Amino acid sequence: MSKQIIGVVSSTKADKTIVILTQTRQTHPIYRKQYTVSTKFMAHDEKNEAKDGDVVMISECRPISAKKRFKLEKVIERAALTEDTLAAVKVEDSGKKASKSKAKDEIEPMEANQ
Repeated sequence: MSKQIIGVVSSTKADKTIVILTQTRQTHPIYRKQYTVSTKFMAHDEKNEAKDGDVVMISECRPISAKKRFKLEKVIERAALTEDTLAAVKVEDSGKKASKSKAKDEIEPMEANQ
């Protein structure tokens, strides 16, 4: 059986490639203090179906490239809001602010003329 890892997608910038971030808690051998260790894995996503923030399961496979040793098995949970939707909301908000400021600019010169 091949090794399977569950993690969160941190990047989908490359074509057919996703970067998965996993975090584990470890205890220092001498000081007995717990700390978090983050590890990144690159995985092959043939259909580009995973997006940033998704929780996915990847499994070990043959080497696909110099850094890719895993492939996407399935998307376990979709992200609530993606960066694309957040950017779209910000653009809409800035458009509303701009229209309000234009309305003020149009009103102020009229008041000055009176």
